[in-house]
Amino acid sequence: MKKILIIRFSSIGDIVLTTPVIRCLKKQLRDTEIHYLTKEKFYPIIKKNPYIDKIHLLKDDLDAIISELKAENFDHIIDLHKNIRSLFVKKKLHKPSSSFCKINFYKWLIVNFKINRLPDLHIVDRYFESVKIFNIINDGEGLDYFIPEDEKINVNDLPKNFRNEYIGFVIGGKHATKILPEEKVISICKKIKKPVILLGGSEDKKTGENIQKQTGENVYNSCGKFSINQSASLIKKAEKIITNDTGLMHIAAAFKKEIISVWGNTIPAFGMYPYLPEKEKNKSKIIEVKKLKCRPCSKIGFDKCPKKHFDCMNEIDESEIVELIN
Repeated sequence: MKKILIIRFSSIGDIVLTTPVIRCLKKQLRDTEIHYLTKEKFYPIIKKNPYIDKIHLLKDDLDAIISELKAENFDHIIDLHKNIRSLFVKKKLHKPSSSFCKINFYKWLIVNFKINRLPDLHIVDRYFESVKIFNIINDGEGLDYFIPEDEKINVNDLPKNFRNEYIGFVIGGKHATKILPEEKVISICKKIKKPVILLGGSEDKKTGENIQKQTGENVYNSCGKFSINQSASLIKKAEKIITNDTGLMHIAAAFKKEIISVWGNTIPAFGMYPYLPEKEKNKSKIIEVKKLKCRPCSKIGFDKCPKKHFDCMNEIDESEIVELIN
């Protein structure tokens, strides 16, 4: 093979989860060019990945990117998104392709009827189904994340009491039902004996400001102040990470951090829990409310709890998180 195109349009965590396939392809298929197609806004996540030879960015014009891709004359396409848009790209390129099983039927079964037929297999391992045709073997080294030098945070630029050690607390998420309630974050921060840096995007800025206001000098709100790579740098320097089921959780896994992940309406059994090498798996601690009849209520999430009680997050044991930190 001379040229292989990998497709994954979004989002942060899902793209990070494709990095073992990228690395193993590049290392095990010598003299092969690895190309990657994603949305323009996710370029920072992979722009310094040394195992990618060329990145193609989807902007608004799908026809334009098709023309660009046709000119490359790929030998094979690996579809790690498997949606209508990726199918359209494959159809237009007329090249051999491979993909993976999204297990959507099994997710539908457990969401709607609480019948669990989910395979005990992480999505990363399911991604490797797409490269079996090349006899690619998972090297077991986990996820990758590469931070550009000019986006690495200098700890001396942080407030004084956050320069030696701190806990990273990811407070955001794409869906409200996957986010630990603000009052719980405040309560946990007050009980943690170490400095805490709140992590999230610009959409989490106001929430972070309120949490900082309620908790005092022990908490620093970084939400909306830094780029994704700068936030990744803060994660890399953190002692431990508390996080919702969101993209920054997977970045923390790429750095082999101690991760305390908090799960709401989704479940780790979907195969999206922190992916760590075998020798590092004890670093991942799952916090969830088990045996709720309504959980999981979605394979993704909602803007608010369909049952209006939000027990999957409201009943999270704060003391368990605090104990793991302190």
